[in-house]
Amino acid sequence: MENINLNKVWEDCKVQNRKAQSQLYHYFSKKMHLVCMRYAHTSLEADDIMQNGFVKVFTKHHLFDGKGSLEGWIKRIMINTAIETHRKNKLNYAEALNEDQHMKLVSQLGADQTSYKDLLAIIQMLPVGYKTIFNLYAIEGYTHKEIADLLGISEGNSKSQLSRARQWLQQKLIKLELK
Repeated sequence: MENINLNKVWEDCKVQNRKAQSQLYHYFSKKMHLVCMRYAHTSLEADDIMQNGFVKVFTKHHLFDGKGSLEGWIKRIMINTAIETHRKNKLNYAEALNEDQHMKLVSQLGADQTSYKDLLAIIQMLPVGYKTIFNLYAIEGYTHKEIADLLGISEGNSKSQLSRARQWLQQKLIKLELK
């Protein structure tokens, strides 16, 4: 789908054209599912977050002012929807890591290489609170102040959770290299 076609599809989405909504959904669904997976426990939870996010895209289309990219705006909605989902489920962003929750990661590569998919799999193993803060800071580029405002926590809590997430990830990467 070309950029001009994407603009036309978006204009049609704004007047509730179901075919255009389907086209936009299919155009962005893979990318947005990956975004949602970074914040979800499971693929099914990511599916739910993405569905709810697209409902917001189609019902709140008037909030996109055309400044910036449509993809960036949709991505922000997906992230905010994931955070709202966790708030509804009363997720504690100061949760402790439970060392009894061991998950095995089988690397498809030798010990001297770690692939992108392996890294994502390791990040997926983080408890949701740590994973959310790690993703917002390290991947999405939010500041600790922005994270604190989004999640309703202190900046210090955000920094502490990020530090703990990094330590946990570092330990997992060292274990992976030793295998």
